[in-house]
Amino acid sequence: MASPAVPLSLLLLFAILSNTFADPDLLQDTCVADLSSGVTINGFVCKPSNNVSANDFFFDGLKNPGLINNSLGSLVTAANVLKIPGLNTLGVSLARIDYVPGGLNPPHTHPRATEIVFVLEGELDVGFITTANVLITRKIKVGEIFTFPKGLVHFQINNGDKNAAVIAAFNSQLPGTQGIAVTLFAANPPVPNNVLTKAFQVGTKEVEKIKSRLAPKK
Repeated sequence: MASPAVPLSLLLLFAILSNTFADPDLLQDTCVADLSSGVTINGFVCKPSNNVSANDFFFDGLKNPGLINNSLGSLVTAANVLKIPGLNTLGVSLARIDYVPGGLNPPHTHPRATEIVFVLEGELDVGFITTANVLITRKIKVGEIFTFPKGLVHFQINNGDKNAAVIAAFNSQLPGTQGIAVTLFAANPPVPNNVLTKAFQVGTKEVEKIKSRLAPKK
């Protein structure tokens, strides 16, 4: 008996999904980003091929722990297209995140990428929140991996008594980061106080206090 025919609409759906990426796919071997170009496109203009060198694909900024000097106790060192121009159109990037004891990478999202972290040292309590407002959380240790789905609010905190570090991978050359607190309370121009007081069910004084603490240092 012949197999039933697959509906054309289903074949089209499979074709679309199989070609869906976080970033647009490349159309040539390389497209090293010309970061100095004034041309604005979705991504970066390619350097002329005769100006490309091995250094466009190289970065050594993740081999050592970052110097942490902030109140959160964590530091993100990015290895994205802004640091490695050769990543342009390749749809990948990395970061190293270091944490002192008690250090927090505060709740944030990556609007353009899923993130997967590999623990280099120490241990972390990590989690993300689904759109159903469910917290998915667990502890991860050296050699273990955890994934944060694209666009969902997530965090990592070092509740241990030793330093911790992870390598994070993204399926985007420039995943973007929106810290929840900074986005809401330190936007420029600022989010109106009455929006925040109503959203968080607090008074204007509390909102102003948070804004003053998160304001960029001058």
